Amino acid sequence: MIKILLFARLQEVIGKDQVEVEKAGSTVSHLKEWLQEEYAVGPLENTMTAINEQYAYDDEVVQEGDTIAFIPPVSGG
Repeated sequence: MIKILLFARLQEVIGKDQVEVEKAGSTVSHLKEWLQEEYAVGPLENTMTAINEQYAYDDEVVQEGDTIAFIPPVSGG
């Protein structure tokens, strides 16, 4: 089981601040694709990712027990 933390727009669209899924062994890219399909969150190519509080690339593989954070770009003013 892995924990996915959601921030900003993702949290608003999905209606939760986190989800837990059986996706160990998946790449970050596959997790992004899964979120897009499962929750219709739109494109995630500009979304920052962290695995266990360390920034991660799309080709990194998540392991059992990891915590993944998806942080979409935010605009401010």
